[in-house]
Amino acid sequence: MPPKTMVSNEVYLLPLNDNGSPQVAGEYIYIAPKTRDPVTIRFAIEGTSSICRHGSLWVNIPKKGDPFQRDHFREFKLVPDFNRTLEISIPIHDAGAYAFYTTYAELPDLSNNLASTNGASSPKTQKTPLYYIDVAPRLSLDGRPLPLPALSVFSIISKFMGKYPHDWERHLRGISDRGYNMVHFTPLQVRGASNSPYSLFDQLAWDPYCFPAGEKDVQKLVESLEKNHSLLSLTDIVLNHTAHNSEWLQDHPEAGYNLTTAPWLESAYLLDTKLLELTGRLEELGLPTELKSLDDLIKIMDAIKKEVIAEIRLWEYYALDVDRDADAAAEAWATGKSKFPQGSLGPEGVDGLHTAPLEEQARFLIEHGLEGMDYLGARFRRRVSPEVGAAMLSAIFGKYEGEAAGSADKAAARAKMVELLDIVNVPFYKEYDEEVAETLQQVFNRIKYVRLDDNGPKQGPINWKQPLIETYFTRLPETKKTAKHKKEDLVLVNNGWVWGGNALVDNAGPDSRVYLRREVIVWGDCTKLRYGKGPEDSPWLWEHMTKYARMLAKYFAGFRIDNCHSTPIHVAEHILDEARRVRPDLYVVAELFTGNEEMDYVFVKRLGLSSLIREAMQAWSTGELSRLVHRHGGRPIGSFEVDEISSAEVRAPANGNGTADQAYTREIIRRIKPVPVQALFMDCTHDNEVPAQKRDARDTLPNAALVSMCSSATGSVMGYDEIYPRLVELVHETRLYTSESSKFPVKVGEGKGGIGGLKKFLNQIHTLMGMDGYDETHIHHEDEYVTVHRVHPGSRKGYFLIAHTAFPGYGNGNGALNPVHLTGTKAKHLGSWTLEVDTSKEVVDEVLSDKKLLRGLPSRLVGLPGIRMEVKGNDTTITVRDRFPPGSIALFETWIPAAEHSTGLDVFVTSGAKAAMEELDLVDLNFLLYKCEPEERDASEGKDGVYDIPGHGKTVYAGLQGWWSILKDVIKDNNLAHPICQHLREGQWALDYIVGRLERASKKESYARLAKPAEWLKERFDAIRIIPSFLLPRYFGLVLRTAYMAAVERGVSLMKANIVQGQWFLKSLAMVSAQQTGLVNSASLYPNRLVPSLAAGLPHFAVEWARCWGRDVFISLRGLYLGTGRFDEAREHIHAFASVLKHGMIPNLLGSGNNPRYNARDSVWFFLQCIQDFTKLVPEGMSILDDKVKRRFLPYDDTYFEVDDPRAYSKESTIAEVILEVFQRHAEGMKFREANAGPGLDMQMSDAGFDQEIKVDWSNGFIFGGNQQNCGTWMDKMGESTRAGSKGVPGTPRDGAAVEITGLLYSSLKWAADLSKAGKLSSASVRKADGSEVSLKDWAKLIKDNFEKCFFVPLSPSEDSHYDVNPAVVNRRGIYKDLYRSGKEYEDYQLRPNFPIAMTAAPDLFDPKHAMHALCVADAVLRGPTGMATLDPSDLNYRPYYRNSEDSEDFATSKGRNYHQGPEWLWPTGFFLRALLKFDLMRRADAEGRTEAFQQVTRRLIGCKEMIERSPWAGLTELTQKNGEDCPDSSPTQAWSAGCLIDLYMDAAEEQAKLEAKSLPLR
Repeated sequence: MPPKTMVSNEVYLLPLNDNGSPQVAGEYIYIAPKTRDPVTIRFAIEGTSSICRHGSLWVNIPKKGDPFQRDHFREFKLVPDFNRTLEISIPIHDAGAYAFYTTYAELPDLSNNLASTNGASSPKTQKTPLYYIDVAPRLSLDGRPLPLPALSVFSIISKFMGKYPHDWERHLRGISDRGYNMVHFTPLQVRGASNSPYSLFDQLAWDPYCFPAGEKDVQKLVESLEKNHSLLSLTDIVLNHTAHNSEWLQDHPEAGYNLTTAPWLESAYLLDTKLLELTGRLEELGLPTELKSLDDLIKIMDAIKKEVIAEIRLWEYYALDVDRDADAAAEAWATGKSKFPQGSLGPEGVDGLHTAPLEEQARFLIEHGLEGMDYLGARFRRRVSPEVGAAMLSAIFGKYEGEAAGSADKAAARAKMVELLDIVNVPFYKEYDEEVAETLQQVFNRIKYVRLDDNGPKQGPINWKQPLIETYFTRLPETKKTAKHKKEDLVLVNNGWVWGGNALVDNAGPDSRVYLRREVIVWGDCTKLRYGKGPEDSPWLWEHMTKYARMLAKYFAGFRIDNCHSTPIHVAEHILDEARRVRPDLYVVAELFTGNEEMDYVFVKRLGLSSLIREAMQAWSTGELSRLVHRHGGRPIGSFEVDEISSAEVRAPANGNGTADQAYTREIIRRIKPVPVQALFMDCTHDNEVPAQKRDARDTLPNAALVSMCSSATGSVMGYDEIYPRLVELVHETRLYTSESSKFPVKVGEGKGGIGGLKKFLNQIHTLMGMDGYDETHIHHEDEYVTVHRVHPGSRKGYFLIAHTAFPGYGNGNGALNPVHLTGTKAKHLGSWTLEVDTSKEVVDEVLSDKKLLRGLPSRLVGLPGIRMEVKGNDTTITVRDRFPPGSIALFETWIPAAEHSTGLDVFVTSGAKAAMEELDLVDLNFLLYKCEPEERDASEGKDGVYDIPGHGKTVYAGLQGWWSILKDVIKDNNLAHPICQHLREGQWALDYIVGRLERASKKESYARLAKPAEWLKERFDAIRIIPSFLLPRYFGLVLRTAYMAAVERGVSLMKANIVQGQWFLKSLAMVSAQQTGLVNSASLYPNRLVPSLAAGLPHFAVEWARCWGRDVFISLRGLYLGTGRFDEAREHIHAFASVLKHGMIPNLLGSGNNPRYNARDSVWFFLQCIQDFTKLVPEGMSILDDKVKRRFLPYDDTYFEVDDPRAYSKESTIAEVILEVFQRHAEGMKFREANAGPGLDMQMSDAGFDQEIKVDWSNGFIFGGNQQNCGTWMDKMGESTRAGSKGVPGTPRDGAAVEITGLLYSSLKWAADLSKAGKLSSASVRKADGSEVSLKDWAKLIKDNFEKCFFVPLSPSEDSHYDVNPAVVNRRGIYKDLYRSGKEYEDYQLRPNFPIAMTAAPDLFDPKHAMHALCVADAVLRGPTGMATLDPSDLNYRPYYRNSEDSEDFATSKGRNYHQGPEWLWPTGFFLRALLKFDLMRRADAEGRTEAFQQVTRRLIGCKEMIERSPWAGLTELTQKNGEDCPDSSPTQAWSAGCLIDLYMDAAEEQAKLEAKSLPLR
């Protein structure tokens, strides 16, 4: 049997936001495949995201073998699932620009009344914007992959190459010999009359001078390039224009913008013609024909105003023809053809128009009557509709009654219309005046530049060869071909560019007037091509240019899109699509100057551009050059590994048939990260001046060296290496290239005739670095110097360049570079060189005077001793010697001895973590990952706390989460300047702390299993301790991330399957269970035995008496323990609190059972609810009822005694007996004073507050308790301010019958009644205070019979008689009271978020319609971004900002008395959403409605998801201020905030399971 093979599949994970947009900053999705295999894009969409409602994902990525069609999208249905993330994996086989979008029906607002569909079809869907996925081409050369950063491109202008093949082969050999690997050819087609390479006469014909045999020669050329010279080829594609003398224009003038296809250009053409005519009339008009001064120009401008502007009556293109329009309106009025456009009349109708002032009547015509406003066309194209004009006249004069006396006649009507039209014309004349002023300014500026300015061409006499101003139009000649066309067809606008123009606006289109305003810098030899909106607008042109693109793609590996910013983007899309059909891996670079980075991205994304051309010669100083090198250089050295790769082996046959040739498939999953647009970084382009012109000729060498060190495609142009003295002029130049490299083999190092010898060396290094992935650089600018160090992120091998730039004024000194220190780095000096160039005037003139050949300036590369190197250990110091003038470079090879096996180091530090964690339990993970400051102090007996990072502050946890919370953003942002990075560079204290902490802990029996993670971390840290300190942040990040991810993965794996398979948010919530549960010496569940305990929240409720709260534990327990599968911990907490039952209550504060405090009336009911949930959710959960617990106090006895009293733990009860005791004690009523009452127990409470009385009102079954001096429910803030007079006055006493207690009581009674019926409880009834018995079942029924009557506040006062309400106190209707019969009646009627707790525990207490209405009210009134407001904002007591430190005179807020009077608490959100889901599903009749119910809930989780993701505590806070504002006094991670949302996911899974059991899909 042959060995199985391993197939790797690169998967790029692309999560989508709730609105369908990609979760990638900037939305630029760029994928550079590592191999030639297909890559997979995996869309990840939350299961009930808004886009899942009637949702579909649409992609135009074709199936394998199918052609790409930009407008053909495949549909993938988004089937909602509340508990899962939907994943859609789509393989991509070829490079290109792909698009996706989603369609969905927008989620309606939550409403009490469901909209009726009345049998209508599915709701209307909407479509998101298109988003793009750009996949880079996979280039190869000589059978090897050639990544884009390995490209070295060489530009040549074909017309200067000489005869093909002899001259061409010579030059190509020299280009290849210099280490370039791609040649960029300017257009190789037949040129137009100007001889410019970019003004093409025929796009489909090859230049006969270069290629006598046409296409055959081109084919030979490309084959020779690759086979003989190892060169790929790139050519320009010119889409915007054609030569003005292109013969095909005479057959197809519709391919351009003429006066037929673009009638809006008429006025611009007329102006252009008159300006041209003025050229021949200057002498006749007595004007200068050669401008010598501004005075001469001003005379010309005066003539333009008089002889051109006034003469052509340009205003007629802007204004209305008043006489014409007045006549037409009067005639329409007289013949009864008036019409008021729909919606044009105001509330007063025609009368309002009749009495309106003249200006308002004119405004009516402007707003409702104008026609011809879409563009400037023929004269007086703008007009007022006769019908609307007539309507205005009828409003003013009434109906036309003929010319009879006493009624308005036509003359009066016409006169009124003239009056109105004169007003309407005012803004048009203003528009005309402004545009004429702008036109004259542009004409003035242009003439001044070309005739007078020192930096202009200083054209001489004005004549027909050099007219007054360039023409904007080509006028086709009169020939047999053109005779068949109209005169208007033969005037074609020329192409050009507009300074600061909008790249997406067609400059010759109807929305632009740049040709009229003379804002275009025109190319007189190029006619602009008109593509229209699609092929139907210009069919011949689209077909012609498509053939052109396909022809080029047949031979060339890449395109350079000339003037991409001026190319209509839909045209460029079509052309590239067609070209990629021929050559899928087409390399596309663009000349893109939109002037706006955002606009650049639009072109890059839609066209799938591989690189944008950028140029070093644009830099005006060494500093600016350094900035450009920095921009294109690569990531900083020591960058964090941002590619977040995770691998998973799947033992599955690669071909899916399960036969013997099956293979292992390994998925390499990468998260798509934001990246900058790739650059083709040129040292100089064919469009720009060379160093000898712009800087100093010597800068040719350092400029080229700096570019070659960049981690991007790089390039140069013929003449740069040769040191041509001037930019080669494209249009008029006729001389041919010469190069030393074309004459003789190129040798590395010193030599004459340019920098070819060193360029070869630099290109070799550049290609090597690009192919091997050297993508980290450090760039340093110091005065005249720029240094670049580029290294491989794995091997840490690199190259180091010192470049002494040569800008004007730098002289000949060494520039005084400070010594360069390479820490922990060895270096080998590869050489130092300086460039000497003779730039004397005589020599320059002599070189330029050559009539036949383009020659470089005499030059030589000279080797220098250059530098001194001092080596101390592994550190190297480099000093520049005295002779190192501008134009010099020094080059070094570098390596880090400590990282010679660093590729192995990367593997080592990121492997083995899972094995190290595989024995840990969740309590071990609590120590490894978490432990806040108080917990850490507790665990170390006060010796250790969390870590304090200088300049940053303390980590929130001592464990790995504390570090990861900082590092995750540092790594994401690659923020090497963060204080944690600086701290790591300065020393290894952090490493010592992390390992030392775990080693000490592992020596304790309770944490013995931590020895393995401690050993793993020690081995990894020891391995990275020896590397240079500047790399330590990177490797520390790698180790920490690996350990952290493995620890979290281990934690999740120990939980229930629904967590393991759940969404990231559910996993994050579940890990709060590990975060909040741990061993705390000062806060065990028992006085004499250390067991893990659940904290209420961190860090405020972490240790000692403050850690374990009965209420908090049992509100949190269902989600954090039962929902995660931590059944043992749940059982232990139930046992612990059952053991301290007293007064029929569990304690509010456990105090490890030493000093429990019984002041919480609600805790025991959450406790019973959890036991009920345990019996239902845990396998064999009913067995807990038989579990025995030893009792801290005597059963049915209120006597208090200390823990060392012999009576303590002398008795035992089963859990079933404890349950019955709870019911019995409440049924007969309790009245007691808290043990140890007084300031020692609670220094804030008044004396009366310690008195407790709890009893049942047997008229309704509700439990009543508390008084106005205490606060026995979760809203338990006691007033503390002596200054404000609130000390001892509860903020929210909530005495009486609380709604949530009533609901929980009912739920427990119903359950207990069932238990007794099943024989699980020893009694089915309890004894009242009067000695009579009542069954649990009857007690429950009594509550149910009275609940709605007592708690609901009806929507309509007419229903008040059916309910127990006092209309005088009602503040809001259609809600459930918070309390029943409290000490202050108005408090009953306060809207608070407690009723959903009752709804969740006891839904059958509620009328579903009433419940849904109340929930909708709460949603609108109480729900914030994350939490629920604790009080109705319309309540007079609403105070939504909690500041515990405030000690003011404000009774309501001082010392935080308003804790529960408006601030938004998070845990009630879980109950609210559970209730909402439950009752919303009840009213849904179909699958779509049920899906919507889930989506309504999902939408309301967004804020909590964002919070847990950004929280350094990796949890959900206790509360926020109003509208989700941060509350500094809040506990930043609270157990119940997370637990109650896990409850929601549990409910959702249960509801989904019910629906699936009915075979009802969610969609």
